[in-house]
This record gives sequence, C-alpha cells and structure tokens, in this order.
Amino acid sequence: MRKLLPAALVLGLACAAARAETIGSVDTVFKLIGPDHKIVVEAYDDPRVAGVSCYLSRAKTGGIKGAVGLAEDKADAAVACRQVGPLQFKGKLPRQEEVFTERASIFFKHVRVVRMVDSKRNALVYLVYSDRLIEGSPKNSVTAVAVPGDQPIPVR
Repeated sequence: MRKLLPAALVLGLACAAARAETIGSVDTVFKLIGPDHKIVVEAYDDPRVAGVSCYLSRAKTGGIKGAVGLAEDKADAAVACRQVGPLQFKGKLPRQEEVFTERASIFFKHVRVVRMVDSKRNALVYLVYSDRLIEGSPKNSVTAVAVPGDQPIPVR
C-alpha cells in the first residue's frame, strides 16, 4: 500500500494540472427550457510539457437533460495546441499518453486528448477524439507543436 501512495499522488497531480479552463462559448441552438446547445472553447496546459497549451472546442448539449447532466454531447471536437512559453519537459515522456479527458455523457462517453511523440520530426502531436464503452466515433482532430531542433524530446 505504501508503494502505491506515491504513484497515486503523482497521477492525481498530473490529472489536476490538466484541468480545463473555459475560454468562452457560443450558442448554436436556442432551448426554451434549460441552457442552449453551444460550442465551448476550453484551454488546458500539458501537465508534462511546460510551455504548451491546448485549446479544445466541443459541442455541449443543453435543454433539460443538459441542465441536469443527463445529456450526451456530440462527438464533434477540435484541438489546437501551441507553444506559449519556453518548453520544459517534466521527465521522460511515453511515446503515447492521454493528457486530458472529460466526460461527455453521464455514462460511458468521454472526450480524450492524447499526446504522441514524433521523434523523427521532433514534434509533439495531439489528437482529440470521443469514445464510448460500446462504440466510439471516428470524428477526430489533430494538431502538432514543433520542438526546436536543438532540444530533443526525452522519450521513455
């Protein structure tokens, strides 16, 4: 149990660092009762790469079900990640790692952002997609952050 505590603490801190910050939203469908359907733009910082922020836009379902958290959001999402400061790696990165996830329905559906390391081109590639327990969606979006050539990406 003592060996698991440090790992759980590190995982908890990594998840906390990847919390999204809402930048803004636009309404797409008026709902007479409950909030409107909208597109929300959120920002989050990569928890293991200081100096990289990702902007995620995604659909949020409104109405009565959306107001009480029972709605299932559409699988449409887009991601754009940018270097916003000096790049600093917090340890060696796995070749592929989920860096952000958010619930898209009360049961079994999530929007996920995965970071992949492209060592050949010295770039960080970010993919956003939606999954579901039974059937996910092929809709996705991808973006990349180029890392300066004189700064190799530390990979596990």
